[in-house]
Amino acid sequence: MSLTTRFIIIVIVVLGAAFSAYPPGEKINLGLDLRGGIHLVLQVQTDDAVRAETDQDIDRLTEELEDDGLSGLTVERTADNRFTLRGVTGDNIDAIEDVAEEFLGGWNLDRQGDVANFRMDGAYARQIEDMAVRQALETVRNRVDAFGVAEPLIVREGLTGDRIVVQLPGVDDPERVKRLIKNTAFLEFRLAVDDVGPAGSREELLDYYGGTVPSEVELMAEDLKDPATDDIVGQQYWALETKRVITGRDLRTARPSTGQFGEPVVNFTLNREGGETFGEVTSANINRRLAIVLDGKVVSAPSINGRITTSGVITGSFSQDEVRDLAMVLRSGALPAGITYLEDRTVGPSLGQDSIERGRRAGLIGGVLVMITLLIVYRLTGSNAVLALLLNVVLVFGALSLFGGTLTLPGIAGIVLTIGMAVDANVLVFERIREELRNGRTVKSAIDTGFAKALSSVFDANITTLIAAIFLFTFGTGPIRGFAVTLSIGIVASLFTAVFLSRWIFDFFIGRRQRVDSLSI
Repeated sequence: MSLTTRFIIIVIVVLGAAFSAYPPGEKINLGLDLRGGIHLVLQVQTDDAVRAETDQDIDRLTEELEDDGLSGLTVERTADNRFTLRGVTGDNIDAIEDVAEEFLGGWNLDRQGDVANFRMDGAYARQIEDMAVRQALETVRNRVDAFGVAEPLIVREGLTGDRIVVQLPGVDDPERVKRLIKNTAFLEFRLAVDDVGPAGSREELLDYYGGTVPSEVELMAEDLKDPATDDIVGQQYWALETKRVITGRDLRTARPSTGQFGEPVVNFTLNREGGETFGEVTSANINRRLAIVLDGKVVSAPSINGRITTSGVITGSFSQDEVRDLAMVLRSGALPAGITYLEDRTVGPSLGQDSIERGRRAGLIGGVLVMITLLIVYRLTGSNAVLALLLNVVLVFGALSLFGGTLTLPGIAGIVLTIGMAVDANVLVFERIREELRNGRTVKSAIDTGFAKALSSVFDANITTLIAAIFLFTFGTGPIRGFAVTLSIGIVASLFTAVFLSRWIFDFFIGRRQRVDSLSI
């Protein structure tokens, strides 16, 4: 490859990196430790997912047994992963086992007299727990993305753990984000019981039912808010049918809007199956109350004025922010299990700015000392390495900007380490050239031989470090990944500057002279 061709390649790469990184204050994304924000460690309550799966399997078993004409059976959940079926006889046990085998593949059945004990298989339970964490991770990611946080970090801690690490740089309202993440947003539409209006206390409804609420009825509270301040001033209670008309899983989309009186509401659209079910129920229950239940609380209970099919409105005492957040959460889907906060740290921007200044100072001091050392040890040839070193830093920042990487405090440490790696490659080449000159070779022959013999060592050192950086990025979290990113980019840049650029500089200056008798090295 000619000198001109190599020069064009170098100019294109360096100018492209400089253009990509300038101005660095706007082009380089800063991590949590530099920009400020919040750091959260969430724990997914996987027991909730197992319990929910148990309840669903109980409903499935009950429906299938009723379809097969088996009556007189009662089901009771005795633990998160166990339930019992009473009323088993010698006449119906075969049919029960057939239904369980067909529809409950992850359960073990043990009969004791007229009771069949169902226990969830351990592998099946672990699969449910793992899926719950994966779904929670995706749901949290969708909610954070919808909130508009730049360069968030949302990863699972470990390969099989139940914890999720969330880092959100530049967040100025951490409490709202935490509510948005933790909100389960399990939406249900339930019919209110006829002739049982809202009561001021739960005891009033209990008295109405004689102290015992029927199994097909559930009592739920609704918060009452002051319209002027949005503060909760009391509660009222509803008697609702336990059977859900539709749930949030039937939603296709949701968006914030305003009602006919200018109040904040959420418009929603149902999928085809949910729309058909909703249309049938609403057309058969005109003038009845339909309660909108969110996370186990009634938000409103409007009357059904007509048939509703594919779209509707969620009304309540909402503020504008609450409507936006509710629509956002509904679009991202409900969490499969509850979430608790194990760690909650807020990093102020002033601390981040201090980290930037200290990192910059460390990089500058280290870089200047390295450059001085190169010039002292290798004389004029050391300027070759100094130029390569400066362009190496430009390439690193350019690549960070181009690929949307995030610069963290450990990432700055990776850049400083990259300076050492780049110098190491030049030292290997220069020492080889020195050795060949001492052996009596000409300058051009010493340069050719020095690069040829050092090349394997340079590639070996850098490729092995790159492999380690890839493993750090793959299995690490947070700061470790930031360090691995800058280190990986720096290694690739070092190979380019130390091998390609440095060799071109030698060839360029030697090619301009007809005879070269000595080299300042």
